[in-house]
Amino acid sequence: MTGALDDLLIADFGRVLAGPYATMLLADLGAEVIKIERPGSGDDTRTWGPPWAGDQATYFQAVNRNKRSRAWDLRDPADLARARELVARADVVVENFLPGTMDRLGLGYDRVHAANPGVVYCSITGFGRDQQLPGYDLLVQAVGGLMSITGPDPATPTKVGVAVVDVITGLHAAVGILAALRHRDRTGSGQRVEVNLLSSLLSALVNQSSGYVSAGVVPRAMGNRHPSITPYEIFPTADRPLVLAVGNDGQFRKLAQALGLAELGVDERFATNAARVAHREELCAVLESTLAARPADEWFEALTAAAVPCGPLNDLADAFALAQRLGLDPIVEIPVEAGGRTARQVANPIRLSETPARYRTPPPTLDEG
Repeated sequence: MTGALDDLLIADFGRVLAGPYATMLLADLGAEVIKIERPGSGDDTRTWGPPWAGDQATYFQAVNRNKRSRAWDLRDPADLARARELVARADVVVENFLPGTMDRLGLGYDRVHAANPGVVYCSITGFGRDQQLPGYDLLVQAVGGLMSITGPDPATPTKVGVAVVDVITGLHAAVGILAALRHRDRTGSGQRVEVNLLSSLLSALVNQSSGYVSAGVVPRAMGNRHPSITPYEIFPTADRPLVLAVGNDGQFRKLAQALGLAELGVDERFATNAARVAHREELCAVLESTLAARPADEWFEALTAAAVPCGPLNDLADAFALAQRLGLDPIVEIPVEAGGRTARQVANPIRLSETPARYRTPPPTLDEG
């Protein structure tokens, strides 16, 4: 079976998360990825445990399957020569060093492009090409405004529970790379692709960013509530929390009917979304008292049958079990050559009918492959 990106060679100088996530997505789709790492220690995330799977940090495993590893010291002339030879024949180069580092090594865009005009050269930075600020996810969540709208209230800024800015930036990098490759298909010319964590976050804040840019509204943390929709939050039940995600007036009328409160659907305080937002506290008081009468799973069954978007608050074990029940096959087993073992990995979420993702090799040990 062929992959959509077979015959592409990617020189991966990315470290930690954004770059490796982007290149793993491309590797899953068939690209050959050679990961350049420091001798001795490798990518920082090789030591970011616990948890561990055998002797490997699960953090590293999350974003490095389907790759080969090369332990090259870019300060060593012989290893640097190997790196220069690699980028001279690569289709794609990905790097996320501090700006200027690759130029000093003779691996910057201008020099690589001169030797390899078709190269797609993707640089991932924290704050743009001309800034030396380090790009750590937590830092960008703070300075980029995400923490100001996350948490129980404005006095308790809270980070998201995963390095979401790195993931979003990695996705943007992959899209930019694919767009540049399409341009190369038409013209034969490569180009520079640049993404940065701050710009990626501001784009990903979507309605919150738009509210500020278009209307001058500076949003604040509201806990699990939504600034523009109600009811769209977590409610207690007889045992555990339940999320209601009611996005329109028709869904609200179905909710009211299913709760035995059909009169709410025609009450002028609640009949439209704008009215519900204006009378949020009154509505939530009624919903809380009603939902407290039954367990979350009973409400989930009853409200789902009524076409009301809802669900219990799951932990990750529950979430994977749900995905399994829905037939989404969220876990893959990749054979490990030594010992007949398998490496369990989270499946690539992209489904392609003709060129599906393939799981050829587990995350490499340092200098393996």
